[in-house]
Amino acid sequence: KATFMIEYYHMKKEDKKDTKSTINQLRVAELFAGVGGFRLGLEGSGKKKNLGYKTVWSNQWEPSTKKQHASETYIARFGTDGHSNENITHVVDNKFETIPDHDLLVGGFPCQDYSVARTLSHAEGLQGKKGVLWWSIYNILEKMERLRKGKAPRYLMLENVDRLVKSPAKQRGRDFAVMLSSLSDLGYAVEWRIINAADYCMPQRRRRIFILGYKKGTPQYRDLKKSIKNDWVAKNGIAGKAFKVGGVTDEDEFEINGDIPTISEKFNKKSPDSSPFQNAGVMIDRKIYTCKVIPKTESGPTLGDVIEKDDSKVDSAFFIKKEDIKKWLASKGAKKEERETKTGFTYMYSEGAMSFPDSLDKPSRTIVTGEGGSTPSRFKHVIMTPSGKYRRLTPVELEKLCMFPPEHTAGQSDTKRAFFMGNALVVGVIERLGKELLKSVRSAK
Repeated sequence: KATFMIEYYHMKKEDKKDTKSTINQLRVAELFAGVGGFRLGLEGSGKKKNLGYKTVWSNQWEPSTKKQHASETYIARFGTDGHSNENITHVVDNKFETIPDHDLLVGGFPCQDYSVARTLSHAEGLQGKKGVLWWSIYNILEKMERLRKGKAPRYLMLENVDRLVKSPAKQRGRDFAVMLSSLSDLGYAVEWRIINAADYCMPQRRRRIFILGYKKGTPQYRDLKKSIKNDWVAKNGIAGKAFKVGGVTDEDEFEINGDIPTISEKFNKKSPDSSPFQNAGVMIDRKIYTCKVIPKTESGPTLGDVIEKDDSKVDSAFFIKKEDIKKWLASKGAKKEERETKTGFTYMYSEGAMSFPDSLDKPSRTIVTGEGGSTPSRFKHVIMTPSGKYRRLTPVELEKLCMFPPEHTAGQSDTKRAFFMGNALVVGVIERLGKELLKSVRSAK
């Protein structure tokens, strides 16, 4: 079982037949590339290369640091060809000609403003400093279409935290409505799905929204337009084929009206406490079909399948000293305390206890950016080894939980490597979506 679970780029026999087909490669532009999760998922790694995708341009820029650690790692693994390490807004505004034509634009656009690590009432959404980077995606699509006479990419594959569909707290769903409307105005049909990787044979419980766009004129746009929307979401769309659905509930349909400023100001003002968007849906011509899908779960690897069992192969720095265990227990214990807002309002804040140690018989909890370092923390993983010792997870174990090749981020500090994985997506999700998109493109030719 463990051997199968840790074979991260496993391909079924029927998929191997597909890779032998003679097809044109889909040219990929990877935005907010991090350390290359989208690229690994689409192109594969090692001997199992997916010849259907070729990354022709990538951009990674972290404005908060002088040293560009993620970009360094990306270059170390994939080379400098076609890689940009400049502020994407500057590139779009001043060096747009350096972005080559491409068929598929991908990116996990910055999600700090929607992060579950911050309470939603403090999240700034599209108005946040990093949230506005959504408009870099929009501007690339708009300029490709306008300045290059219809050469906007045919397909989009974007990723963000699942809370995106509920942002911001005072007008839930507004930010997602703005994004969907913007894409519709640019001529795209969209399907979205919130996917928990652990539901589908992957080793980490990580819930993220995946947004797939199809430009008007593509077979996928045509098929979605004439489809029964329930069938598309449940079984006929790219996400539905890649990640099987066990049931559909809470269906709803509505239309988003008005220009972008009007949507930003007025969307969902009548029911601001609940979002009209469920965990799956489609949009075409601003008409929304949304529903709650119940995943048809697949049993898969556990945290115990991924960890190194031999203590002698783990650096001593990752083991917790006996005198520090009480500090770890305190950090993970239940809390109830009085807090005060900036306006002087006081309230009781409470949170439940976290597991200590983490269970080894189910997929890991979501990895967060603060996973690295020896300081006790509520969110860091702590495991008990077969020998009875407590320790933190190593960078390689974190990479495996995100389905990256072992040592993919080697060359950076352990803390920075953990940070990368806290920001990363689960590569296997992209691999499965990429395979289904490629099949769809092939079958339409």
